Amino acid sequence: MTRLEAKYKNEILPRLFERAGTTNPMAVPRLVKIVLSMGVGAALQDKKRLELSSRDLSIIAGQKPVVCKARKSVSNFKVRAGNETGLKVTLRGARMYEFLDRLITIAIPRIRDFRGLNPQSFDGRGNYSMGVSEQSIFPEIDPASIEWTQGLNITIVTTAKNDQDSRELLRLIGMPFQKDTKQGNGRA
Repeated sequence: MTRLEAKYKNEILPRLFERAGTTNPMAVPRLVKIVLSMGVGAALQDKKRLELSSRDLSIIAGQKPVVCKARKSVSNFKVRAGNETGLKVTLRGARMYEFLDRLITIAIPRIRDFRGLNPQSFDGRGNYSMGVSEQSIFPEIDPASIEWTQGLNITIVTTAKNDQDSRELLRLIGMPFQKDTKQGNGRA
């Protein structure tokens, strides 16, 4: 059992039970999976980019990514149906908790000019998505081996029925959301 999974079972779950007013573990939100994806459109001109991005994503996630192919042809982007344009990894169970723990404690604090995650990035069904502009925030990636920066999308899927329950779950887990700033922008 990972550190974050133990924290969820011992500390967070009782708080969620208290908030929901029940002892049924199926009635409170929990994590289902985390999906990491990279769009590698530049791989159309240079196949090496897809290989290096695949290597980086497998180092970050701890498992080999799946290559995604274009479904439609788009002439403006010079993409044909069947071209390899992206990578994705789905994490569940212990790897999911281990990755989320590394993301919260190590990777997010390494983001330049970080002021908190956007609390509005929920999809209306309790799932949270965030983007990372470069893969070098993960300590597993050797900065000397990076030939170009590559963005990464992270989607956290929960069983929450609405955004408020999911936001509370992620806040208790330790996601550093921005403070609510409804009082102006501070400019004179």
